[in-house]
Amino acid sequence: MSTSAGNGSPASLITEARAGSPDALSALYLEHGAALFRLAYRLVGAREDAEDVVHDVFVGLPDALRRYEERGSFAAWLKRVTARVALMRLRSGKRRREVALDKAVGQVQPPATSGGDGLAAAVDTLPDHLRAVLVLKEIEGYSHSEVGELLGISVGASRVRLNRAMRRLRRTLEDGR
Repeated sequence: MSTSAGNGSPASLITEARAGSPDALSALYLEHGAALFRLAYRLVGAREDAEDVVHDVFVGLPDALRRYEERGSFAAWLKRVTARVALMRLRSGKRRREVALDKAVGQVQPPATSGGDGLAAAVDTLPDHLRAVLVLKEIEGYSHSEVGELLGISVGASRVRLNRAMRRLRRTLEDGR
């Protein structure tokens, strides 16, 4: 990817973004924004909330980068930051609970046409504490130890919540058939 910031290397982009360079932040957004949005969306369950999470991540990125120790993958570090921001949003209750206008006036949505739509809808019905573990462990690939650290729970609690989430998903999907 070609960038207008520095020489475009990841290390130089990080250095320039630490200093608040708009070009470097823009380049990082172009490179990582879509993946961060997908993660945030899976965690918070609403497009507008996910956009707010990604916005908050990039607004605070210059300060956060001052604490970044450049160990491991930068993309993985950014995902961890995004997950923390999304989880803080869930805990603070700032989520937008919106109802589509057609649902508000009593119109019925057509049923989901593919298995993927049904699964996504079933995941969306999970309580936040179960959905967060499911998304972080099964979709994002974090270990139970990492999930526990991100959520402030024990490894055992992470395993129990994942098991409960999977049982609820199974029941929801079986009932929907």
